[in-house]
Amino acid sequence: MENIRLVLAMVLTAVTSYLIGCANFAIIVSKVLYHKDIRDYGSGNAGMTNIARTFGKFPAILVTIGDFTKGAIALLLGHLIAMLIGGVGSFGDFPFYGEYIVAFFVMMGHCFPVFYGFRGGKGILVSAGVILILNPWILLILLAIFLAVFLTTRIVSAGSITVAVAYPILTLIFGLVGHTSTVLWDTLMALILGGLVIFFHRANIKRLLNGTESRFGNKKK
Repeated sequence: MENIRLVLAMVLTAVTSYLIGCANFAIIVSKVLYHKDIRDYGSGNAGMTNIARTFGKFPAILVTIGDFTKGAIALLLGHLIAMLIGGVGSFGDFPFYGEYIVAFFVMMGHCFPVFYGFRGGKGILVSAGVILILNPWILLILLAIFLAVFLTTRIVSAGSITVAVAYPILTLIFGLVGHTSTVLWDTLMALILGGLVIFFHRANIKRLLNGTESRFGNKKK
């Protein structure tokens, strides 16, 4: 009976995480504040960078807060569902694979939102929200890496791709140093999340290699 309850909790966690991810704040903010769809402007991506280039700093801040927060909320809600339905005793007893389920499905919801024709963003901010709950120290290091790359290049995608590569490496290092029993599974999930971010940035990678990627502060050609 307990196993059935836990399976039900994980299924519900997957569904709720996906639906939370579907709340794409770049699209919401552009439609509510400007009555426009951000996907029709600039790069066509429903993300913070395109919002900043198209509409300015204030809506970009709103999108940053919204997309970052929903990643953290999805994971916290997953913990709560596991406690109420899955028979898990406390937040600290949340199964490690439950965290993977949340991370994957909130990412899928953000990138492929059912409410917006399955055309969403690239998942950097929502992933950061999840990482905040999983390991805030790793998030701080990733933020430092992102800022170092961005301030050097003025290219947001370069920073995003770099942290996507760094995330599984840092996860492995922290797991080995802390003698975490799930270090291999944690690293595998970090590889999957990082790989998804890189996949969604494949067009940016081509432009980076061609030297045509836009720098922040420049108008999109």
